[in-house]
Amino acid sequence: MNALPYQAMIEQMTDSVIYADSEGIIRTWNHASEKMFGFSAAEAIGQSLDIIIPEKLRAPHWKGFHAAISTGATRSGGQATRTKALHKTGKYIYAEVSFCIITDPANSKRGALSVARPAHKNQTGV
Repeated sequence: MNALPYQAMIEQMTDSVIYADSEGIIRTWNHASEKMFGFSAAEAIGQSLDIIIPEKLRAPHWKGFHAAISTGATRSGGQATRTKALHKTGKYIYAEVSFCIITDPANSKRGALSVARPAHKNQTGV
């Protein structure tokens, strides 16, 4: 059996796919992420998730992020939530986002994977 083309699958998804390591540094950023957030992969990879998190939401985001990395589970249990995000232009966008914690079986290091799609402001309540 041939290996699955994981990178091609991620790139061809119509939803934003972002993987951040345990420190919140972006390691994977697909084409849909470029379209949704305005940053190219070259601009986003290696940067903190702060580039897409509005300043007033950063403290609660990082509290939840570090708790999830520590425990290996998200508070939402993988259910999508609606939130504000930040576009490269500085404008807010509304996104429906689901998160999961990924653990590397080879070394037990953890990171976070998110899948997001645009949501309309009137649907978010944010």
